[in-house]
Amino acid sequence: MNLYVTADANWGIGHNDNLLIQIPRSQKMFLEETKGKVLVMGRKALATLPQGKPLASRTNIVLSTNHKLQVKGATVVHTLEELFEELKQYPDEDVYVVGGESIYNQLLPYCKVAHVVKMDHAYAANKFFPDLDKDEEWKLTADSDEYTYFDIAYEFLRYERTTFADS
Repeated sequence: MNLYVTADANWGIGHNDNLLIQIPRSQKMFLEETKGKVLVMGRKALATLPQGKPLASRTNIVLSTNHKLQVKGATVVHTLEELFEELKQYPDEDVYVVGGESIYNQLLPYCKVAHVVKMDHAYAANKFFPDLDKDEEWKLTADSDEYTYFDIAYEFLRYERTTFADS
């Protein structure tokens, strides 16, 4: 599995169930990278998408403990076991975990590649992604030029897991 995350200088990813910032170039890269792929997200991450709806041209899977949750255009699963059963029909490299904090924490051990949009600015975040620079299981394998959005500098990073035990 892959994951895609935008994080600030302290690996913050959100505040009060909202994204910290929306960077147009990052959004475009995300849409290009995930077109035709499988997105795995939580209910709160779904709410941050345009109109709070699943993205078109993708298979959307929402992992939620709310058994009453129904999402038009998405498959809703309630446990990791259900999720993994659902994912068996897709190639591992086509699956992207896209948030939020709880979903990242649950699924990071199963991911092999992390696509990170890393900003040099620190926000007042209360949702965080694990610091991959301090995790010996992850190695930075590619980085982009630095871009700016107003006064925020950011770059696109690719991390790969150095050790991986199949689950």
